[in-house]
Amino acid sequence: MAQTVTDSLDTESTKKRTSSVPKGPGDAGWQAHKSSTTRDQILDATIRCIAELGYANTTTTEIAKKAKLSRGATLHHFPSRIDIIRAAVDHLHQKRLRAFRKSISNIPPDADRVKMAMESYYAHVTHPLFVAFFELSVAARIDKELATILRPAQKAFDEEWYKTARELFPEWQPDREAFDLALSLTQRLMEGIAISHLTHYKRQDESLLLDFLESSIRNLLPRTA
Repeated sequence: MAQTVTDSLDTESTKKRTSSVPKGPGDAGWQAHKSSTTRDQILDATIRCIAELGYANTTTTEIAKKAKLSRGATLHHFPSRIDIIRAAVDHLHQKRLRAFRKSISNIPPDADRVKMAMESYYAHVTHPLFVAFFELSVAARIDKELATILRPAQKAFDEEWYKTARELFPEWQPDREAFDLALSLTQRLMEGIAISHLTHYKRQDESLLLDFLESSIRNLLPRTA
């Protein structure tokens, strides 16, 4: 990956921590800001642990180490591992949604929207955050408690993704069946490519698949588009 999980999360967190920071302990909002910043620090560390170590190895000790906090300080904000995971899942999906909305909003009205939408979603599924989501999805197959946490968050993401895509392609709305097929094909194929990055990545195969996907989507577009 061009950008590590640590770099990706820390860049966003640094921007967040350095904007509108209260002046000091005497400031009325200072303690609340400090607590919020520490919680985000813990949640970002949790996501990094999940992506780099796997869900099973994401312990409170490893999270505290990654967050550069004591285990006691970590548990002060989140009493147990599952409390951290529950908050981290929501944190992860909010980050994914923000990143996806931003990439789509940057597509100019007169651009080749098929190509740019594909590029945006490709960037999304090859982002380090997707690795963490994939790790959670695999773990949720056998961890029922995790599954009950993950499923609602993923449902919310899928609904937002679908809504955003519909807004991007208004001319496609009369043919809902073709639109849904194009979205499903894009999601399944690109997520498969992203997963292959973790196992048997071959760039030549990827290029052929992406070219085929683009051609297939264009064939599904309304004739008047």
